[in-house]
Amino acid sequence: MSSTRNLLKFVVLCFVWGLTWIAVKIGVETVPPMMFAATRFMVAGAVFIALAWARGQRKAFSQEDKTRLLIVSLLMIALSYGPLFWGMQFVPSGTAAVLEMSLTPLALLAFGIVLGEEQWNGLRAFAMLLGVGGLGLLFAPSIDLTGLEKGLPMIGLIAIAWAAISSAWGSVLAKPLISNYGSARLSGLTTLIGGSVLLIASLAIEPRSAESLITPWEWQAVAGWLFLVIFGSLLGYSIYMQLLRDIGPARAGSFAFVSPAIAVSVGVVFANEPAEPQRFIGMALMIIAAAICLSADRLPRLSKGGATGLGRHR
Repeated sequence: MSSTRNLLKFVVLCFVWGLTWIAVKIGVETVPPMMFAATRFMVAGAVFIALAWARGQRKAFSQEDKTRLLIVSLLMIALSYGPLFWGMQFVPSGTAAVLEMSLTPLALLAFGIVLGEEQWNGLRAFAMLLGVGGLGLLFAPSIDLTGLEKGLPMIGLIAIAWAAISSAWGSVLAKPLISNYGSARLSGLTTLIGGSVLLIASLAIEPRSAESLITPWEWQAVAGWLFLVIFGSLLGYSIYMQLLRDIGPARAGSFAFVSPAIAVSVGVVFANEPAEPQRFIGMALMIIAAAICLSADRLPRLSKGGATGLGRHR
């Protein structure tokens, strides 16, 4: 597949997932967070599976791949979104955003190397650190570390960190399945299985979750939910799966350095959020980091071994 087409997909993914932050914020104000996520994933999963069936993606799973599919579904959806939403109850949103979005690309690169889907690349590693620094500048005004050293806030931090690690681990494990069974089918099965587990968890532990299934939602929550189903899942998640397959976890995961900048920019323009200069410096660093991640393997003199002792990405 052409690099231009992959770049276009990457840009679309960054914009779509940057805007989903707003949709999630609107929805969880009136709907239990895990229930909001579970129903979104289950509906999107059913649509994905119907599309895959129509495209002829019906290859039978081997027993080994069935096990991997279950693990991937749990890691990417249930064990990621569940702890993330739970942890955000006890951690300020800015602090949570920096932790989760910083760890995501770093964990994708690390798991990619460990599981043989990536090779060490010093230039891309530098880009990861640059992006983390940019994230810190972007969210610095809303970072609050007071009271996080013990109790539920500390457990919340651990849960958010685990959410990023879980998602990255599942993403790398998913790559061979996407190649063998198709991106639409994998997107459908992972979101349907993971969403079903989230639904069970929501009914078990979230207040008002059962009530929210039979009570009409406010129109703002419905609008946010529809945006997440159509754009966040059917478009964004599908593109992410394709990019995992076509350009690898490290480059696909660099969306985490661009989407937050888009989300903050929208907040500055439409929600009168503060526009401190350091935020724009952070955005610039994050975009540069994403550009390096995407093009590092095209810069052999900087990224290959030799004088620097660093390996080149395959």
